Amino acid sequence: MFRGERTFSWMDHNHFMAEGFAEFFKSGYIGNLINLWIPAVDNGNVLQKLKKGAKVADVGCGFGITTLMMAKAYPNSTFKGFDFHTESIEKANESAKKENIKNVKFEVSSASDFPGSGYDFITFFDCLHDMGDPVGALTHTINVIKKGDGGRGDTSSGTCMIAEPFAQNELENNVNPVASTFYAASTLICVPNSLAFNGPALGAQAGENRIKDVAMKSGFSHFKKVLETPLNIVYEVKP
Repeated sequence: MFRGERTFSWMDHNHFMAEGFAEFFKSGYIGNLINLWIPAVDNGNVLQKLKKGAKVADVGCGFGITTLMMAKAYPNSTFKGFDFHTESIEKANESAKKENIKNVKFEVSSASDFPGSGYDFITFFDCLHDMGDPVGALTHTINVIKKGDGGRGDTSSGTCMIAEPFAQNELENNVNPVASTFYAASTLICVPNSLAFNGPALGAQAGENRIKDVAMKSGFSHFKKVLETPLNIVYEVKP
């Protein structure tokens, strides 16, 4: 039973919750990010850019698990991880220092105003749905992502990859053990955090249609579901 305005931001939780979520998603990232997700995005063009040397922003990076994985896999590229949760960024910097990874930096920043421009690749891992301003986050993303000539099949422009918790568009198709877990987390964590910042409360079970709507409202012209796993759906978004 909820009381009051049902708002509760990430900063209001005990720090152990952030650690728990980092560990929950970590195995999925280890099993899929480098081997499956990145090679599938933008017909392999992102992978080639990362191998040669690309400029990357990992937004809502938390403990930096995904950022560090990519930095180690693609040493010719440079990575910046951003998150508004100070304790998570401190943890990420500790991990980067401990592992002696030189091509990555972490900084406290909101998703709607993280610094830099001309990014070849911008990522959102399991975080867009619980933001207070997801449209603002993607609007800022399209402003700082690298622009190509706009031609059909243009591979010079940057790509945004959004990995979201797996969800169907309709409630009746989300009746299974995984969805039940995500709905519970969404009710107690994702939705209250979004509401705490006057957000739309998309929740962890937003589904493809609602994520696409956010991307289109932000000014992106290309939205595509690339693949799915039991726990995630991966989308590619381009200007």
